[in-house]
Amino acid sequence: MNFETGNLITEEIEAIFNNLPVDITFIGKDDTVRYFSQTKGRIFPRAKAIIGKTVQNCHPKKSVDKVNRIVADFKSKKRDTVEFWINMHGKVIYIRYFAIRDSKGEYIGTMEVTQDITDIQKIKGEKRLMD
Repeated sequence: MNFETGNLITEEIEAIFNNLPVDITFIGKDDTVRYFSQTKGRIFPRAKAIIGKTVQNCHPKKSVDKVNRIVADFKSKKRDTVEFWINMHGKVIYIRYFAIRDSKGEYIGTMEVTQDITDIQKIKGEKRLMD
């Protein structure tokens, strides 16, 4: 694939996504799950069977109204990001949703980025490269 800032082959793109220190899920503009990264230790495991399903069908019923509101806000350009964090099994999980827009600013999907920030919150002072 050729990008504005370089080029990568499919194998490299997949390896990059799967080695990021975050989990990524992409929902297309039609609200269907189109992609998820397969990082080691994924926080919210995903089955390949969710590909093509609506995002609403991938969340507990109690949170579907919130999912719908976020997506509607992204589509209407009311918001571009939503972030929150939860405590889960002794870890702090940081969850962010981003409206993905094309070069004309039109909504083309939503990206969910999830990260365990437990150890990040413990950072104090500074650590220099190679220390």
